[in-house]
Amino acid sequence: MTNHRESAPRRESLHGVWRPGPVVRAEDIVPIESEADIVTARQRGRTLGAEVGFRAGELALIATAISELARNIVLYAGRGEILLTKISEGGRIGLLIAASDQGPGISDLTQAMRDGFSTSGGLGLGLPGVKRLMDEFGVVSSPGRGTTVTAKKWKR
Repeated sequence: MTNHRESAPRRESLHGVWRPGPVVRAEDIVPIESEADIVTARQRGRTLGAEVGFRAGELALIATAISELARNIVLYAGRGEILLTKISEGGRIGLLIAASDQGPGISDLTQAMRDGFSTSGGLGLGLPGVKRLMDEFGVVSSPGRGTTVTAKKWKR
């Protein structure tokens, strides 16, 4: 189930943390509950990114960031959503990716942002990797209340 909007108003995440700025044209909300949803979110991100005008290499970075965020939702929260929104700010255009869940939250955000840290036995490149791939990045997490990660990529 996907929600497309042509002119989206400001919107709150699952637990009211982020509010994206002005929307250029569209927004796409992808529910995340399984590996198949990760693929869907990546494809939708590539589509919106191409509409913004990102080149192939930038689209690959966007798809990788979406994949990491969606995988974290599946692994740690079980379900959540990825919001993809074309944005315009200060004369530039780009793509906002916001991953929200109501899972257990991140108990030590500082540690979670360190390269190599992983509670799932993985390589620990998830959140720090997304931060490196994107132009802007932020995380808000409350133990027992969930996590929202926002990332922006601007067209150069």
